[in-house]
Amino acid sequence: MYTVVFVLMMLTVFNFLLKQTFWKITAVGISAAVAAVFAGALWPLAIEQSGTQIAGWLANPQLMLDTSVLLTLEVCLQMAYCMLAVHVHNAYPVKKKTLWAYRLLRWIPGILIYPVLFSGLVCLIFAFPGVSFSRIAWGYAFAVFMLIPAGRWVLKWLLPETDHRLELLFLSNALVAILGVVATVNR
Repeated sequence: MYTVVFVLMMLTVFNFLLKQTFWKITAVGISAAVAAVFAGALWPLAIEQSGTQIAGWLANPQLMLDTSVLLTLEVCLQMAYCMLAVHVHNAYPVKKKTLWAYRLLRWIPGILIYPVLFSGLVCLIFAFPGVSFSRIAWGYAFAVFMLIPAGRWVLKWLLPETDHRLELLFLSNALVAILGVVATVNR
């Protein structure tokens, strides 16, 4: 179960970074700043967590079902963006409603990146006992702030064609949907 959740978390990060490749660098900077502030500011909540509490959350079927609903919603939004992007680029001019839906979905980075960032913060706090919690949190926030634009740049360098990135975003979201079902069923 932990392996499936870990793979889901890594795919969530990958999907978030891949979605950033469709944005301008200013928007990526704002997104990175929001994620960094989120990661740094939640250290008082992160220090209250424990390993047994997190294991209890993963064993809670109702919580996993609720998380699965959020996961499904995010996957649906990201897949809808991919399909609308292909439609807008291939069938232009399109209706105004379609264009507005495309623009709206383009600016939704994903909501599950924030629980993943929180989980990373909790893991770091457990990994470095004796170090100031706020120092760990704000160091992590700085790393998040630097790694989001760097990850975007690496993905754009590896996949310079927009069509390939769009297809990969669609396929990785399909994999997230499948793993979400496995995580929900596998208690």
